[in-house]
Formats: sequence, C-alpha cells, structure tokens
Amino acid sequence: MTGRTIEQLFEGSTLAHEHFGVDQGPQATILLFPTVMGVTDLERGFARRLVDLGYAVLLVDLYGRHFGPAQRDEAFAAMGALRGDRAALRARLIAVLEHAGSQSEIDGQRLAAIGFCFGGQCVLDLARSGADIAGVASFHGLFDPPGLEPLPIKARVAAFHGWDDPLVPPEAVVSLGAELTAAGRDWQIHAYGHVGHGFTNPGATGSSPGIRFDEQAAHRAWRSCDDFLTDLFG
Repeated sequence: MTGRTIEQLFEGSTLAHEHFGVDQGPQATILLFPTVMGVTDLERGFARRLVDLGYAVLLVDLYGRHFGPAQRDEAFAAMGALRGDRAALRARLIAVLEHAGSQSEIDGQRLAAIGFCFGGQCVLDLARSGADIAGVASFHGLFDPPGLEPLPIKARVAAFHGWDDPLVPPEAVVSLGAELTAAGRDWQIHAYGHVGHGFTNPGATGSSPGIRFDEQAAHRAWRSCDDFLTDLFG
C-alpha cells in the first residue's frame, strides 16, 4: 500500500488529506470521513482494510489539522463549529469531493464516501447536497437533517446503526428512512440490537455511557458495507 498527502486550500485553511492505494492507474476511491477526532490510526486501519479489497482511499481532513486524543475538547469544539453551520459544512464537503475527483490517481467517475460518527453525518450531508457520487455509507452517524432546501439525492445510501445509540434515538432512524424515501433513491438502514454508538471503534470502552465497541456489530456492518460497495462498483 502506498500513501501520500494531498493538500487542499479551503477558506484560508490547508486541509491535509491522506491518500492510500496501490501503484496502478486511477482507481475506484472511497472518501473516508473520520470521527470527531479527525484522522487517526483507527481510520488508517479502516483504509488498509479497504485497500486490501481493491479500492483507493482518501482520508479526509475537514479541520485543517489533525487532532489526537489529547486534544479532545478542541476537536469537539471544531466539530461543533462545523455542525453549527450546515450550509458552510455542505460547501466544504462538496469542495473536498471536487478536489478528490481532480486527482490523477483517483477515478472521479467511481467515488463513494464512508463516514464514522460525525463523519457518518458528513457523508449523509454529502448525499443530501445532490453531489454526483455513487454512494455513501454511514457508520453510527448522526442523522439529523441540515435544515436546508432539499436537493435531489443522486447517491445510493446505506446506514449502519446501533439501536441503543444515545445520540440517535429510534425516531431519528424512522425520520431518516422517511427522508430518503421521499428523495426517491435506493437506501438501506441496518440497525443492530443492544448496540450503542461508536461500535466499530475498539477504543470505545464504555467510559462514556452508550459508546462502546461491539465486535459482532462491527463485523456485520463491515460485511454489509462490502456488499454495498460491490453493488456500486462491481
């Protein structure tokens, strides 16, 4: 697996995305949107998994710098600022997508996005923007809509959700299904019983109530995501 940093200037910040792939021509590429903590070794591990399946991966840096666990408060403040202006967040997501599609090693006609937690909301918002992307998959993402004028959704949508997630109650799951049905695109939501938030993250030990790794749910979600990507790209 080879990697390099792809820098992008956006509104005075330098976004430092990490690209991983193999040495060959343009590849079907997954834009991977991380948790609130930004790009960490957790997401790099997810990237390796996807590269092993034959995809290139772009780890997306939305903040303009990487956050580590020691900077948790700063990371949550940065996420809050982006969530506080969903129109500006949409513009940032579209800019990242367009920048990714312009890279020589990325096949701009074969793009999908996967996100985790805050990143899961980002990929849903990317689909809601009407972006020309094959599909998006949200792992324990936040479901609340951006409150912007609805646009035609072009992407196919998958969501993998812990039913006991304290951040996304059952009524929010039903609302997302209704929203996607009204949009008229292909969608699927997988809900896992007795599972909370952050279930793909082995570092989620339950120290925060309702946020805990669940090996079985993670395995099931990844297996379903693999099928989803196969449907998108063959």
